[in-house]
Amino acid sequence: MANTAELTFERGGDQLRGYAAWPASGGPFNAVILIPDVRGVYEHYRDVTRRLADAGFFGFALDLYSREGAPELPDMPSVFRWIRQLPDRRVLDDIAGTAEFLAARADVRADAIGVTGFCMGGQYALMAACTVAKLKACVSWYGMLRYAENDDVKPASPLQLAPRLGCPYLGLFGADDALIPQTDVEELRETLAREHKVFEIKVYAGAGHAFFNDTRGDAFRPEAAADAWPRSIAFLRQHLR
Repeated sequence: MANTAELTFERGGDQLRGYAAWPASGGPFNAVILIPDVRGVYEHYRDVTRRLADAGFFGFALDLYSREGAPELPDMPSVFRWIRQLPDRRVLDDIAGTAEFLAARADVRADAIGVTGFCMGGQYALMAACTVAKLKACVSWYGMLRYAENDDVKPASPLQLAPRLGCPYLGLFGADDALIPQTDVEELRETLAREHKVFEIKVYAGAGHAFFNDTRGDAFRPEAAADAWPRSIAFLRQHLR
């Protein structure tokens, strides 16, 4: 049975929080920062964090909405509006602060911290892997890759940051994902290959967006999820060893 706790830490005068789970004995542990989808740290991601602990990691699901609380998102247009106005620099600074917070813990190996994320969180996981030096591995689940335009809120898309990838990367995508064109996935693959990065990209036939989310009957694809989870754990173990 894993240890679990709600943890808080200070970052730039703000109190950030998250849900942590880690093995009941042993340590120090390799750590994985989990970035949830646009709706924040709900029970699905608490469960995934506990699964990380069951696999031997110190898992920490970061609450990106520690300041303002989770948004009300009644429909997809409101989801897209929220994502569009969320400042990338703030999110990436929070992920960097989380890595520093975990690295300072006696039960975490400071040189073995990775990141994973889902949907919007998968987008930020890749972006963090390109900008946060402490991260040693990244697993991104159906993270969006392209911005319609750049500005002060969204200065650089994941595809634009990809040449700066600083750690091994595993990208998990659905072939039928309406939010992530396969042309974007192939552009990412070509960019990472051209830049001689360490990476793997897996695309699941018959799967769309959120195929791992077993609380969503419309999206969950058991066969894809059953392959992707052990694949992600093996990747993290390999590169955080």
